[in-house]
Amino acid sequence: MTIFDSRIRLITSTRRFFQSWAPPPNSRESAHLYKSYLALPPRPTPLSTLLSFGAPLTPSSIVLSASYVLEELPRRLVQRVRSMESLPYIVGMNPFIAKSLEAYRQSFQELATAPPVVDVDSNTQFTRLLEDLVRIHANDIPILARGFQESARYMRPEAISSFLDGAIRSRIAIRFIAEQHIALTRSLKIRSNNPISADEEKLLGEMGRHLNRTGDSAIPINQMVHSYGVVDPECSPIEMIRLCTSFVHELAMGTFGVAPDVEIDGMTGATFPYVPVHIEYVLTEILKNAFRATVENHQRRHGLNSTLPLHPIQITISHATLPLPPLSPFDGSDVRSTGVVDNRKPPSYLSIRIRDQGGGVDSGNLSNIFSYAFTTAKRVSESGTAGDSQLEGGPYAMQAVGGIAGIANTGSMDNAGGGDAGGLFGEIVGKGLQTGLGTIAGLGYGLPMARLYAGYFGGSLELRSLPGHGTDVFIRFRCLDENTNIEV
Repeated sequence: MTIFDSRIRLITSTRRFFQSWAPPPNSRESAHLYKSYLALPPRPTPLSTLLSFGAPLTPSSIVLSASYVLEELPRRLVQRVRSMESLPYIVGMNPFIAKSLEAYRQSFQELATAPPVVDVDSNTQFTRLLEDLVRIHANDIPILARGFQESARYMRPEAISSFLDGAIRSRIAIRFIAEQHIALTRSLKIRSNNPISADEEKLLGEMGRHLNRTGDSAIPINQMVHSYGVVDPECSPIEMIRLCTSFVHELAMGTFGVAPDVEIDGMTGATFPYVPVHIEYVLTEILKNAFRATVENHQRRHGLNSTLPLHPIQITISHATLPLPPLSPFDGSDVRSTGVVDNRKPPSYLSIRIRDQGGGVDSGNLSNIFSYAFTTAKRVSESGTAGDSQLEGGPYAMQAVGGIAGIANTGSMDNAGGGDAGGLFGEIVGKGLQTGLGTIAGLGYGLPMARLYAGYFGGSLELRSLPGHGTDVFIRFRCLDENTNIEV
């Protein structure tokens, strides 16, 4: 072999590493199915449409819901398959990313070939298929995180961030649509086993309250859902805060042996329609940061053995309806000139401010805190010991608890099922809040994911740091009711 031939082979091999990895489906039928669904873009799915299937919730409406989900989810899954196949070849060959791609291919194939839902019995079989999808994809994010951690040298950080933003947004939508139907199906089952009075039926239709009935022992009380599905029409922010604070307090006590108190003020009696699990995830990530920053700043100032009280974390709740912007004269709908009535509904938001006195965020880190794979936590190796990272802690280091170890357990290559039903939505399918929090910890995914979840339905998450003093985090959740024009 000549030197020239060797160079040609090296150039060809290098090019192959950075080409897209898209091996063909394993049969002609699968290839045709894949191609046909690629030509069908995901439909705009108004949240009001998904909520309408439960108002009122009947056998007929549950069949309509199933038919809608069965038509929509394959369109979205095939887009995830195509996106992952478009990754550079060497990245797609990573075993963790390849595992995630294969799981999406399998889920697409199963849903795209599933029989139509025509009655309650066939819906039961379809719902089991959706539950399997939720279970199989419960640990997608930690698995992808591990894959991109190993493949980071082959993609620009901007490209990784763009891919992950799209993947996580798509995951939120797919899981919301699937779990909304699962919740409605469970609600219908509860009602079938526990006949209710006309007054109770009216109350459910108008208010969507929880039944809190105990006739079906197969479904725990804390999993009983109402006709709004996974959207709680009377979600209580203070209850969510107390739940997350309790968990993070235990985490801090186990990590540091001390934890700050939490003071809650503002509109503590407010309720609003929202998805509780989204709130739980966002609050837990922000509170972990605030607790650690407070403890470490106190220890720096007063020493490890100080008995002085820690500064409390202050949480303020606010609920407000914001004014609408004036109608533009360029769309021909200027109220003053045409007399057209403005029927738009002003948006309502539930806002939460979390304020700590943890010393603020270092100016050198401030621009990176919402970047994937950035963390001030010390890396934890698979053996559970600290690695050689130069990162020395800071207000985000508590995310290291359970980080790599969680991925090693739930995303290992010899676990074909992809772990149990944990993950961000574990509680909907039978697990507790704690199940999935550690699995992405220590990888720098917590804050960017929290911002995506807060902003998915039109909310926001902003951080303001006062160096040397502390940090304020402002979280705004858009109220989800049937009259909003939010799309999933």
